[in-house]
Amino acid sequence: MTLDQGLAFGIIGAVIALLIWDKLRYDLVAMLALLAAVAVGIVKPKDAFSGFSDDIVIIVGSALVVSAAVGRSGIVEEVMRPLSARMKTVPAQIIVLTGAVTLLSAVVKNIGALAIFMPIAMQVARRNGTKVSSLLMPMAFGSLLGGLMTLVGTSPNIIVSRLRNEMVGEPFTMFDFTPVGLTIAVAGVAFLTVGYRLLPTGRQAASGSAGGFSIDDYTAEALLPEKSPFVGKTVADLEAYGEGDVTVAAIIRGRHRRHIPSGHWVLLAGDVLVLEADTQALGDLVKHAGLELMHEKELEGVQSDEDLAVLEAVVEPRSPLIGSNVEDVELRERYGANLLALSRRGRPIRQRLRRVRFQPGDLVVLQARAAGLSDTLNELGCLPLAERNLSIGRRRKRRIALAVMAVTIGLVATSLVPVTLAFFGAAVAMTALRVITLKEAYESIEWPILVLLGALIPVSEALRTTGGTELIAGWLSVAAQGMPPIGALAMMLVAAMAVTPFLNNAATVLVMAPIAASLANHLGLRPDAFLMAVAVGAGCDFLTPIGHQCNTLVMGPGGYRFSDYARLGLPLSLIVIVLGTTAIALFWPLMPH
Repeated sequence: MTLDQGLAFGIIGAVIALLIWDKLRYDLVAMLALLAAVAVGIVKPKDAFSGFSDDIVIIVGSALVVSAAVGRSGIVEEVMRPLSARMKTVPAQIIVLTGAVTLLSAVVKNIGALAIFMPIAMQVARRNGTKVSSLLMPMAFGSLLGGLMTLVGTSPNIIVSRLRNEMVGEPFTMFDFTPVGLTIAVAGVAFLTVGYRLLPTGRQAASGSAGGFSIDDYTAEALLPEKSPFVGKTVADLEAYGEGDVTVAAIIRGRHRRHIPSGHWVLLAGDVLVLEADTQALGDLVKHAGLELMHEKELEGVQSDEDLAVLEAVVEPRSPLIGSNVEDVELRERYGANLLALSRRGRPIRQRLRRVRFQPGDLVVLQARAAGLSDTLNELGCLPLAERNLSIGRRRKRRIALAVMAVTIGLVATSLVPVTLAFFGAAVAMTALRVITLKEAYESIEWPILVLLGALIPVSEALRTTGGTELIAGWLSVAAQGMPPIGALAMMLVAAMAVTPFLNNAATVLVMAPIAASLANHLGLRPDAFLMAVAVGAGCDFLTPIGHQCNTLVMGPGGYRFSDYARLGLPLSLIVIVLGTTAIALFWPLMPH
């Protein structure tokens, strides 16, 4: 091993370690890796920012804008509305919703497709008395499966296509991924239609109510005013009034001291009660016990209660709230919203509500002005857990969005226009034709992902130019000795799948794809199949809630625990490994001509 190879391995190892540590954001880790690579000399200063001019960055950014435009146009809601009333059984609900998310994810960013369908799933669950936990995880997994089917379905496919162009002089085209991806997606959706029974049945994540959904384990803070009939009564009296659905988790009394009360504690005027309850029970108690929610402050421009709306929402991974608390983001002053309650995957909230830093997947109860509610939620990066009727779009905009998308896919499929130019043109067209505003377009772009790609491309290239990928490929070829070619292919798919939960899927491909191509060369096999295996493995993280944003997004609303993902995800992963390896070998022959 040379010094440059050792430095390249050290930087990649540090990237993996920092991402597993999870104390620094992945885009910052990528930037630190780029600076380190320049500092030690394995990336030349003139090449440091070459990644930001790469076609990958343009395609991913443009695809995000197009996805957001399709979502805001209301096309999907219009198509699904007549179907939603006919989904009576759980298998029917899963096959329609998961199948629809899977298909949409082939042309729209998978987290965007999932965000469009989550409120629809919530409404279907409420209407039919279905446990929403039976629907959301299959839909999240379906969104990942759908991304395998086309070039723009997921970032790993775009990156693999670029690397193939560098290695063999020809990129993967729009539908080169479809035979393998469609095979896996059909089998995966079929499994999820019956496999949902592997999820725990004892926990109910949500229960229907007239106003939407009530999620268990919300934490809220309420002031006990002098006029309340419960002044002088005990904690047990208050909890009994809540019929066991409300717990007084703490009392904040005098100089903000927090006490954990027993049932016989006497309540005093001015006490701040930390309550744990679902939204229905919390609302009833606040109303009838004369409590005042601590964070329910007057909002500018509100004349009466009719001007206000209260709703539940989930914090999306793109939200500007993440990492900040209510005071940091000036929720009331900047966004015109009050945070009334918060739930974090069933875990108790130990801090004062105003000091809690938001995380992806948090469930929040927000109070905001009814006028412009859709814009407020969009700015906050929060997905409403109710029927998606806030911004269903005008019919003309739906037709325009559909026409732009159809033209774009047609141009790419016929190779009349390069993928980069086609999707950039589609993003510009969606904005120019006012399907999406310029502000919404900029907000829809996941800038941290683009920074990660731009920073890590030169680092991954350094791993190849120093001979590091060849060295690793040599070690793997030794491990593959005695294996049939399809066994080596399966090994590469499993390796990519195993690394993805710890690395961002885009970073996984940047590191693993050159290794896969080198391994193929060492074994005297064609690289196409091995590149495809890396794309499939990197796109399929079904075992954890943290490996992919789609999995994180459904954790709170579905009431899932960390271990629930492996219950459904492990058998699905085995299906992908077996069927994916077979399909890749069938459609992309391993042996050279």
